[in-house]
Amino acid sequence: MAEQEDQSTESEGKADEELATESEASKEGAASDAEGADGEDGVEEGQVGSVLDQDEIDTLLGFEDNGAGDQSGIMAIVNSALVSYERLPMLEVVFDRMVRLMTTSLRNFTSDNVEVSLESITSVRFGDYLNSIPLPAMIGVVNAEEWDGYCLVAVDSALIYSVVDVLLGGRRGTAALRIEGRPYTTIERNLVEKMLHVVLADLSSAFEPISPVKFAFDRLETNPRFAAVARPANAAIMSRFRIDMEDRGGKVELVIPSATLEPIRDYLLQMFMGEKFGRDSIWESHLATALWHTYISIDAVLNEQPMGLHEIMDLKVGSQIVFNCGEDPNIELRCGGQPLVHGRMGRKGNNIAVRVESTRFEKIRSGE
Repeated sequence: MAEQEDQSTESEGKADEELATESEASKEGAASDAEGADGEDGVEEGQVGSVLDQDEIDTLLGFEDNGAGDQSGIMAIVNSALVSYERLPMLEVVFDRMVRLMTTSLRNFTSDNVEVSLESITSVRFGDYLNSIPLPAMIGVVNAEEWDGYCLVAVDSALIYSVVDVLLGGRRGTAALRIEGRPYTTIERNLVEKMLHVVLADLSSAFEPISPVKFAFDRLETNPRFAAVARPANAAIMSRFRIDMEDRGGKVELVIPSATLEPIRDYLLQMFMGEKFGRDSIWESHLATALWHTYISIDAVLNEQPMGLHEIMDLKVGSQIVFNCGEDPNIELRCGGQPLVHGRMGRKGNNIAVRVESTRFEKIRSGE
């Protein structure tokens, strides 16, 4: 019995030692696994840190909305050719004047309560704008005669149906009926064309204080491809007007290429009407005073004789040139090739003198 108890005690001791050994081995394995996981996590964290997140990508491409309207990154390079309307301060004044004129004229045209507002003025590429026009729409091609250029007036479908509904006696309080998938009828085109004539007359009146111009209606297109009046890459100024007639209305977009505005660019750069760029009246009076004390050279022309080239080539030492003038010739005094006075040649002491008999300024005063 004692031997059996000793054997059982030894077997239990061996079992306890084996369990302790296994537990230590499992702890060491867990520690090694944890170290391996930490190493892998470190590698993954290093890889993730080198990848840009969405905010960094937006900042790089210039799509970040910072609220100030400033563009940076690639978008700043792409849009570098655009002309900002903020560089033409007087243009916004013209469009505000146009809003007031259109409000009155469209009320008389539709015999309805019309409210016109200016939504936005932006710089666009002409080709991008043509691709962004929502169809169906009517696009009026307009010729600015004095500027020798063209511009576009686009009317969206909502305003087209609203104008037709108002002019043909539609009921108030009901939305205009739209029939999609069909071309515009002749009546609709004629009514919209009459409205464009009213808008263009107001546009001409708005530009009149700056530069008199007549916007002549050229044609009406429904396909933007046929309304191209500038190259796709050219910059243009796009202004959007909202026209509301109670519960009806729509939008009108005026697109003027920068090349069309080039003849009056100096006027549009003014901060206020009648601004003078760098003109100083004190400096002008000083310059006018200094001009009276300027020394100039005057040539006294005795006579002129036309000669052929072969006669000039045959001139030698001792050759004589005969002038068609008498003993008392008429002398013409010139400055820079321009005739100033006429007189007679004489002598005063040992010097040759010219007595002035008529001046060009006297002829100008007399109107000759």
